[in-house]
Amino acid sequence: MRICNLKKLGFQDDVLLLLEHPPTITLGRNAHADNLLVSEERLKTLGVALWNVDRGGDITFHGPGQLVGYPLLSLGPGERDVHGYMRNLEESLIRLLAGYGIEGARNSGFTGVWTGRGKIAAMGVHLSRWITRHGFALNVSTDLSYYNLIVPCGIVGKGVTSVERLIGRAPELSEVAERYIFEFGSVFGRIMVQKSRRELSAELLNFERAQEQVTISTPH
Repeated sequence: MRICNLKKLGFQDDVLLLLEHPPTITLGRNAHADNLLVSEERLKTLGVALWNVDRGGDITFHGPGQLVGYPLLSLGPGERDVHGYMRNLEESLIRLLAGYGIEGARNSGFTGVWTGRGKIAAMGVHLSRWITRHGFALNVSTDLSYYNLIVPCGIVGKGVTSVERLIGRAPELSEVAERYIFEFGSVFGRIMVQKSRRELSAELLNFERAQEQVTISTPH
């Protein structure tokens, strides 16, 4: 949220955050309460957090062994198509999976990336002034039993799967992230430069300080 707000103020760099969450269930703007199959007390017992978020979509799970990506992009004039943006996100993941010998595909009527054995990547986004937030969650070595707590994405009768289940081994999440960075840059036409959390935080802080100086020096 902080980065998106700064981008609205003129912070130029697009950012792709790749990370791994502790066990968490999120409810999107279109979520239905009955797609959570257990009580909130049961979630607390299991150590699973529950959050309402402003992305599109219904209910989903995030947790260890899952690559979660948050593209924070300023979409240019030629990119300002919400459906096109979603299809590009799917394409970047399909290309990533192909590198592991997995045939990922789109499923008509549903977002995300699917395989013959279930959904492998969920997606939900939010756009404001053509700046993107939220993104995707790719099951790499995720404990899929967590999905028994919900109706994933509110879709009845569709299973979920993971890279580990499909290829019989669990790639390191850092390896998957490295490969994804390349595919993301290729699909979205961005030059990718990796930065540490400390480096990014310093850049954001410098921009905020510069904005404060502009505000102070602006005559009223």
